[in-house]
Amino acid sequence: MRYVSLDSVETGQYLGRTIFSSNGAVLLAEGVQLTVYMITTMRRIGVTMVYIKDPLFEDVDVEDVVSEENKRAVMQKIGETIQTIRSGKDFQTRGISISVDKLLEDVMQNKEVLVQLSDIRSKDNEMYIHGLNVCTISTLIGINMGLNQTQLKELAIGALLHDIGKTEMITDDASKDPKLHHTWRGFELLKNKRELSLLVAHIAFQHHERPDGQGIPRKLDKDQIHLYAKIVACANCYDNLLYDPGTGKRLLPHEACERMMALSNTELDHDVLVHFMRIVSVYPTGTSVRLSTRETGVVVGQHRGLPGRPVVRVVTKEDDSNLEIKEIDLAKHTTVFIEGVLT
Repeated sequence: MRYVSLDSVETGQYLGRTIFSSNGAVLLAEGVQLTVYMITTMRRIGVTMVYIKDPLFEDVDVEDVVSEENKRAVMQKIGETIQTIRSGKDFQTRGISISVDKLLEDVMQNKEVLVQLSDIRSKDNEMYIHGLNVCTISTLIGINMGLNQTQLKELAIGALLHDIGKTEMITDDASKDPKLHHTWRGFELLKNKRELSLLVAHIAFQHHERPDGQGIPRKLDKDQIHLYAKIVACANCYDNLLYDPGTGKRLLPHEACERMMALSNTELDHDVLVHFMRIVSVYPTGTSVRLSTRETGVVVGQHRGLPGRPVVRVVTKEDDSNLEIKEIDLAKHTTVFIEGVLT
């Protein structure tokens, strides 16, 4: 399959990845043949990029770190928690803890898979997908940094709930009062949950702090910020750069990685960034790219440790009936480079 702009999708094509609602329910299932109404509906709910099945790339599949079943379960629990908080009731964490246990099992089994944030986003599910993505990335960084199982669970729960302070419909203006910011409100919501480590609350509290001491809400410097919060800050930054609902500005994965490296030791911790770059796919599978050979192709394979040197399949038309298909492994063809991503 290929990852393409919704504007280039035509009726009759088949959806390559399932689209979920905010509570984890299926809005459009993988494999459905798209109609004008479906495409219009996707555009209306804010979908901009989708995976489409393509006969020339039918063997290409995106490896997931977390199974579809466990993604749905996590999103459902996030949704239930947010609705409970908004209704003014006390929320329970047992369901979240169970769903995080299952997520951790998936991540441990697939820890060699490079992160590709392949779930299709809409205005309805963006907050839930964001929490899931930050949780997955943070956990993989934690594994690479040698955290033990207890630490990984604390990190995963904190990452999943890092924005829980946003569920209260209050201004987020910390310039008037730091306690108005969602980091402080998240801390207040989590700190008295005895079944959770207090470090979970501090992830919500500190994930907008910066190594240079210019963060929110308390302007902590590098040594005062907990490692968990530094990890979640990195994961949060990456996901927001790819899909920022506040500004509508979106970067491609390789652009986001370049931007983040420029933020090293100012907004983001350098050591955490090094580990992040080892677990992320710079050119996700299914992405169309232009090579330095002037050929265009689709990324069909990845190399852990060499995220910027994927395998690219190039399809050229020899005549009216024949196609030439070749694969260029950029890890082996060291003089060939990706010059651009075609959206």
